[in-house]
Amino acid sequence: MPKLFEIQGYKFFFFSNEGLPLEPCHVHVRKGSQRAKFWMVPVVSLANSWGMNAQELNLLEKIVEGKTDIIKEKWYAYFSA
Repeated sequence: MPKLFEIQGYKFFFFSNEGLPLEPCHVHVRKGSQRAKFWMVPVVSLANSWGMNAQELNLLEKIVEGKTDIIKEKWYAYFSA
């Protein structure tokens, strides 16, 4: 489970096995038992969430949007290797 970064206790990561065939670029976010998944393409959008309120999801979406380049770079580097 490659961890990309951590902000305010939220861990941003992707799984080593993201499906076969590989799912489109996305990032998972976890804090305790709460979690969310954001698609990165074609634009950042919430795929699903569990246990997070709207305020948290809005914050996370802004963080993901601000880190889009690094998330995509790490995704494509990891899954192209």
